Amino acid sequence: MTEHADIIEEALEIRIPTSERLVLNDTRRLTGPGLLWDYPGAVLDVLFRDFDANIVISAWHGQARRVLDAIGWAEQRITSRAYEGGVSLAISAPMDQLYSATFAAQTAWHFCAARLLKVDAGDFDTMIADLTSLMTREANPRLLDLIKRAEAHGVGFLVDDDVFSLGYGKASSSWPVLDLPKPDAVNWSKLADIPVAMITGTNGKTTTTRLACAMARAAGKIAGLTSTDMVSVGDNILDRGDYSGPGGARLLLRDRRLEMAYLEVARGGILRRGLPLTHARAALVTNVAADHLGQFGINTVEELATTKLAVHRALGADGILVLNADDALVVAEAANLAVDIHWFSLDPENTNIARARAHNRPCGWLDGTTLMLFDGVQSQAILDVDEIPITMKGAARYNVRNALGAACLSQAMGVGIDAMRTGLRHFQNDPKDNPGRCNEFVVKGARVFVDFAHNPHSIEAVTSAMRAIPAKRRFVMLSHAGDRSDQDIVDVTASALAMNPDHLIASELSEHLRGRNEGDVTRLIIKVARSRGLNDDQILHASSPADGAAQILDRLQEGDLALLLVLSERDAIFEMLEKQAM
Repeated sequence: MTEHADIIEEALEIRIPTSERLVLNDTRRLTGPGLLWDYPGAVLDVLFRDFDANIVISAWHGQARRVLDAIGWAEQRITSRAYEGGVSLAISAPMDQLYSATFAAQTAWHFCAARLLKVDAGDFDTMIADLTSLMTREANPRLLDLIKRAEAHGVGFLVDDDVFSLGYGKASSSWPVLDLPKPDAVNWSKLADIPVAMITGTNGKTTTTRLACAMARAAGKIAGLTSTDMVSVGDNILDRGDYSGPGGARLLLRDRRLEMAYLEVARGGILRRGLPLTHARAALVTNVAADHLGQFGINTVEELATTKLAVHRALGADGILVLNADDALVVAEAANLAVDIHWFSLDPENTNIARARAHNRPCGWLDGTTLMLFDGVQSQAILDVDEIPITMKGAARYNVRNALGAACLSQAMGVGIDAMRTGLRHFQNDPKDNPGRCNEFVVKGARVFVDFAHNPHSIEAVTSAMRAIPAKRRFVMLSHAGDRSDQDIVDVTASALAMNPDHLIASELSEHLRGRNEGDVTRLIIKVARSRGLNDDQILHASSPADGAAQILDRLQEGDLALLLVLSERDAIFEMLEKQAM
């Protein structure tokens, strides 16, 4: 990293033999552990047809080994993962030469593809010379020395193109990557890791992250979080946006006010770059359901479960993995892991809960309407669900589970039960504490809920809660991005209709057509609604989510209930509701 990263990134152009039968789809750096393994390096995604995956993988291992040995990386590892229609091919690499690693991987693939397609390859010696020249320019030996010393001291580190840091939060220090100190000049006695938790899953991860952070703050800690909405420390927002990847983690963990950290970890971040650290105190997986399948070679929910549970790779030596014992996919994948697992379940008779209690292992469960926590020695009642606002007196079953998971995670993080109770009692379903997650407004004596749910699993959870609330009439507003399949749109519409609405509003998402024409998605939503028994008088069309919300508000009467599934124009809709709310 002795030159600016964007110069290194564009330094070489490696010609890749290609055809419609064999395509290099993507090349990217891996900056931390992830789905494939525990190491930094580089990964290629290759798509093919009319090739045997085993033949492609065999060629990869042979050519990657040849290249790695030639450039002096004989100690580096090689791996692969086959999936329907393609393979992921990876090499490990020194942390200071990850851009070079992408070119090394491309060089290896150049010779693989030439062999598979039976075309002439480039001159090996010339390509290796170009590659080693680039490696020399990128190399940063002092960075590697600091990482080695950090590992010896048991201290975490974070690195990107510009900044290197040792320790986390209040016990961290940072330096420019191009101006690093000598290891002996670092005051190692002042560096340490604060407790860090990672939260992932298909649904519920944002709520659980926010709720667990609220419990830590109730314990008097300066706690911060990353999420799909923002990065914050205490009451201070560091930045807004989707920070559920490694960049958000680095921004948060370098803040020297921070005493405890909660990182929302999305599937995309795990697959694109890997996990941001290797010294986490705990990680939690909320659930696994079909969402974003078909990306990065993740085509099945079983593969998605493996991806989500890859968070275990970022745990420290004594780290704890908190898992949902009610999710069959999570349970099945956990059987492959040799880590310390703390289970939670809404069923006190769940097999994993019974086993944990019998073997004096911490766990949590729902006993009737009371959340229970076991620390390995004794059981304690946390709270009744009626005392936890986000559960809507138990109607929001998914938030009962989120609350229980957050409590188990907090126990793993060392947060006391009194702070858990305080956090649970005061955390609200409102735009301040949990924006976009079943936020409630009262308009004209009607109850209006706003939620950002966008896949069948999350929408079904919300509509299940809505069905439990008495109402004279029910309205639901639905939209969907155009990059989802027709079946995805059918499924989310069916999930929304499960609340038995009297009226459905199908809204356009003009800024998210993503390859479709205006009206394509709404026509499909309306078709599904008609097939499920709604007549034309019950179906409305909106030009935008804000227009759809306005149409519903105009029609509301006392005793009605409306669910607005909002994927865009959120601020405008919140402002509209706040103006009309009682």
